[in-house]
Amino acid sequence: MKKARAEGYRCRAAYKLLALEQRYGFLKGARVIIDLGAAPGGWSQVLAQNRSSPLGENLLLIAVDSRPLSPIEGITFVQGMFEDEGTQRYLASLLQGRAVDVVLSDMAPNTIGRRQIDHLQSLALAEEAYAFARQYLVSGGHFVTKIFQGGAEKSLFEDLRQNFQNVSFAKPQASRTESCERYLVAMTFRKALPL
Repeated sequence: MKKARAEGYRCRAAYKLLALEQRYGFLKGARVIIDLGAAPGGWSQVLAQNRSSPLGENLLLIAVDSRPLSPIEGITFVQGMFEDEGTQRYLASLLQGRAVDVVLSDMAPNTIGRRQIDHLQSLALAEEAYAFARQYLVSGGHFVTKIFQGGAEKSLFEDLRQNFQNVSFAKPQASRTESCERYLVAMTFRKALPL
């Protein structure tokens, strides 16, 4: 945390996104990015840094969290439970018909210390994020979600493999060694054509 503060980041989570991006490059060229579970804003700060790129003026960066988020220049913040229909309707209105290039989810449940319950709750959040990604991602878009490992994530992994060109698990170095946290990185969405 000291390093994060010294380098101007709100939390160490910023280093997780930086490491994932360095390895996979899913933010390159993205114009519309959704950051779910954004507070306190480490991932959003990384996204906002991309505004200095030539694409910066065309970027739409939307952060969502049930907790408040101190303003970050270039980030449109939506406060609400992502799972709520009203929050998702409002998100859709902000998109104004634009397809999303990248959906990022760092959402995590309020853990209770019972590993299997925490695992299943994290998986439910990941599946909610994935349902949103399937609906709004552009063909060729990318999806990254946090999960707590526990065994049941295999079905989500297989589902992602049906709809993305490449899917893998990743654990950035900034994740604590003892943590069961992993990220599912799904690259190059194969959007189903309308019937």
